[in-house]
Amino acid sequence: MKPQLQQISILFLLIILVILGCRKDKFIEDPSANIRLEIDSILFDTVFATVGSTTRQFKIYNPNKQAIKIDVLRLKGGTNSQFRINADGIAGVEINDLEIAAGDSIFVFAEVTVDPNNQTAPFVVEDEIEIIVNTNISKVKLVAWGRNAHYYTPKVFTQGLPPYSCLDGDCDTSVPPVNQTWINDLPYVIYGYLVIDENDQLTIDKGCEIYFHANSGIWVYQGGSITVNGTLQEPVVFQGDRLEASYQDKTGQWDRIWINEGSNDNVFNYAIIKNSFIGIQAETLPFSPNTVISGNNLVLNNCIIDNTAAFGILAKNYQIQANNCLITKCGQYAFAVTGGGQYDFTHVTIANYWTESTRETESVYLQNYYTDINGNTQVRNIDWCNFTNCIVYGNIDNEFNYDELSPGTINFTYTNSILKTNKSTSGSNYVSVLKNTNPLFTDENNGDFHLQSSSQAVDFGISSPITTDLDGNTRDANPDLGCYEYVP
Repeated sequence: MKPQLQQISILFLLIILVILGCRKDKFIEDPSANIRLEIDSILFDTVFATVGSTTRQFKIYNPNKQAIKIDVLRLKGGTNSQFRINADGIAGVEINDLEIAAGDSIFVFAEVTVDPNNQTAPFVVEDEIEIIVNTNISKVKLVAWGRNAHYYTPKVFTQGLPPYSCLDGDCDTSVPPVNQTWINDLPYVIYGYLVIDENDQLTIDKGCEIYFHANSGIWVYQGGSITVNGTLQEPVVFQGDRLEASYQDKTGQWDRIWINEGSNDNVFNYAIIKNSFIGIQAETLPFSPNTVISGNNLVLNNCIIDNTAAFGILAKNYQIQANNCLITKCGQYAFAVTGGGQYDFTHVTIANYWTESTRETESVYLQNYYTDINGNTQVRNIDWCNFTNCIVYGNIDNEFNYDELSPGTINFTYTNSILKTNKSTSGSNYVSVLKNTNPLFTDENNGDFHLQSSSQAVDFGISSPITTDLDGNTRDANPDLGCYEYVP
């Protein structure tokens, strides 16, 4: 045989061997050969009806020394299942002939969307992933808790504004003002912004749960008002709509509660606002260049603002009264004023132990100017900003700063308070201030800002109209600083 023909014959033989090596009958078919599952069940955290869950995943291993084929991988509930699966990049209720090389593995992904029903209590949705290999049947159980809810989804899409809906459902300006009360029967889930329009009133009963999708919030428009009637035992909670355990402390899940000047005071009693970008932004309507200080108050009684990516409270040209409040874990400022206003904080604990990134901004920051809609600098006096029986502390060296632009003024006072600062605390702005005195919280690293018995904050306060603390404990004649009264 000529050398050239001999080389061609050898090449042909190699090709035949490769083809034979890839034949399907090379899969191990012995019934004693099976796959190995990473888990035998998947539990999905509570999922709102009609809202898809996060994706869960698991691996299927081939522990054999030869390739194996999964004959069938399917949802037992078939097309009626509320779950969805994807195996090795293939989606469907039934997937056939999945190949796993020797000693290799594949991923299986599962998610769920629960159908609404008439139940107010959580309900259970179940199914199974059935896997058939060489007549062997393996199963992975799927379990999800479902909840029905009241939904608000965007109806208006205007350039320059976030998508929004209104209390009347359609944002119809011909509809008379809406006076609506949310009762504690089902959670309230908000997509986009929910606008409380001019002259509309929203009252939220105790125990209500308000959930926001990403980038969503509540906008109390000029002339609207909101009243939150939480109680010690049944607070009203504002949080993101991802209920998986991994999201319980994830910051920035939703946007903010944005409040303009209202027809009445906006009042929050026993509210918990957590995991947002900004907790509350209170300001006069920013679309006018000649803004004056709001004639209405934002009143915060016994509230917690926790784990915000940027600001706890951001205020401009507003009036705020805060009593027995806790503001903690803010990526930038816990309380910031960027304009004028009048602010009274009594028995407030600002404890900013932010650890998700490096924080270089003070917990409390005051400036008496802002840039208006036309790009001009406007100066507005901060008529007063009073901190009485308060604690302002955190994990950077200076937790208080201000920037005063003439001819305007910033009038602030700290009275019988603990303040962590590198500024001088001499002068009339500081009355009985414990500078850089560790308040000795019970466990600041785990968010427990009660006081230890040896804290200098105990009995250091002056008498005030606030007779109980955030826990409902009675304050004595020499009250403790901050939102919690020490109880032996």
